[in-house]
Amino acid sequence: MSIDIVGVTKQFKTFTALDNVSLQINSGELVALLGPSGSGKTTLLRIIAGLDWPDQGEVRFDGEDALSRSVRERNVGFVFQHYALFRHLTVFENVAFGLRVRRGPAKLPEASIRARVNELLSLVQIDWLSDRYPAQLSGGQRQRVALARALAISPKVLLLDEPFGALDAKVRKELRRWLRHLHEEMPVTSVLVTHDQEEALEVSDRIVVMGRGKIEQVGAPVDVYQNPATAFVHDFIGETVRLPGEARGGSLFLKGQPLGLDAQGVGDGPAQILARPHEVELAPPENAPFAGKVLALRVFGPNRRADVEIASDQGMMVVEASVPLDRDISVGARVGLLPHRYRVFAATA
Repeated sequence: MSIDIVGVTKQFKTFTALDNVSLQINSGELVALLGPSGSGKTTLLRIIAGLDWPDQGEVRFDGEDALSRSVRERNVGFVFQHYALFRHLTVFENVAFGLRVRRGPAKLPEASIRARVNELLSLVQIDWLSDRYPAQLSGGQRQRVALARALAISPKVLLLDEPFGALDAKVRKELRRWLRHLHEEMPVTSVLVTHDQEEALEVSDRIVVMGRGKIEQVGAPVDVYQNPATAFVHDFIGETVRLPGEARGGSLFLKGQPLGLDAQGVGDGPAQILARPHEVELAPPENAPFAGKVLALRVFGPNRRADVEIASDQGMMVVEASVPLDRDISVGARVGLLPHRYRVFAATA
């Protein structure tokens, strides 16, 4: 089922949660709504679900008005951060719940319910836990039960609201891979809300980066990461080294001196030079556009970082750069910073 969101606006008193948002989600696609708290991603998910309504705009499922339909009529499945399982029911009965409450022509015979539940428990790889209760499960197992329960009703749209947020890092990583594999086996139009950039990059077909109630960029994970459309996207997805500069006549300057870097079409005025830590090399100060003193060195597993203090038009600032583990460098040394790949944006106040 395709989802079309057209000009959706939503306000809570004086706070604008969504500001004229438009988005197309293709049938069978897994789209991640990625952004910080307050960016509007959960509000948008609730409007798609029918748990909230916009002040303006349209939501269409397969071209038909969805806003006139109730939650039940929209045929959506939900998976929440805190599982929302029925504690007094076994795993099997939790998954069967949505099928057992059906009435009229939609009601299934018991044999069909049992076959459907067993199929789903096998699909999410917890069929051996069918007789246990939620309190007897790990967090990762509970989330698999929640996903199986959401899929039991054969939803046309699957909505996942921070589904792995309550789990530890190792379990989150395992479930992310599992969710991607599951979606390839059982393609249903899915919308994942997350503030975890790694999660969005790993599992989604497309990422929708949201900030302050607006969509900043939509694209495939690799495109959003490598070619951020705004400084906000660059800063939010992946680590960012922020270097100072001023655009003038198509080139970049610092304290009136040319940096030898292209302004990438940014108009004259203060600029931001953004790069990933691995895109900034240490070089002799005389051979680099930026130079400064090493204030601190830190090691994170296979990564080594240096805090380098450099001068800017607004005074001194500290930037973080990657340092090869075999590079001989010490605190207090003077080094140069040479970005070999970077993006330039107009500086904001």
